[in-house]
Amino acid sequence: MAGKAAGEYGIMSNEVIRRMVEEDMESILHIEQECFATPWSKEAFFHELYDNPYAYYFVMEVEGQVIGYCGLWVIIDEAHVTNIAILPSFRGHSFGKKLFNVVLEAARTIGAIQLSLEVRVSNVVAQKLYRSFGLVPGGIRKNYYTDNQEDAVVMWVKL
Repeated sequence: MAGKAAGEYGIMSNEVIRRMVEEDMESILHIEQECFATPWSKEAFFHELYDNPYAYYFVMEVEGQVIGYCGLWVIIDEAHVTNIAILPSFRGHSFGKKLFNVVLEAARTIGAIQLSLEVRVSNVVAQKLYRSFGLVPGGIRKNYYTDNQEDAVVMWVKL
């Protein structure tokens, strides 16, 4: 990927957002276990990193520790956030907001003109974050989440 989305994004001296690499896998799997009822497998992440030409994954480090990540697919001019997670012990300090901002900028750099994502109906904190970036609800995906059949709100924004 060309442009600044390929490099590191310094936030402060102890915060870095960069592209995910294979060496991040154990940290990412730990974050998955901590954050999701149905975590992705190591194989799923390997597929995203090595076999999916549309996938871009970013990690956030704080003082050298990977504390979060976000996945993005860009197909032609449409971007879709596949997943985003911050370790629970690091939430409430704007790390998710900083990470999401970098991912939006990466989507623009890659050439996307709109971005979408799904979020649990019950996850009002995440919905508030996404609204702060201009995303608006565009519909409901019934029974989207396999762990409890919760609905998802589909949110969109023009980039």
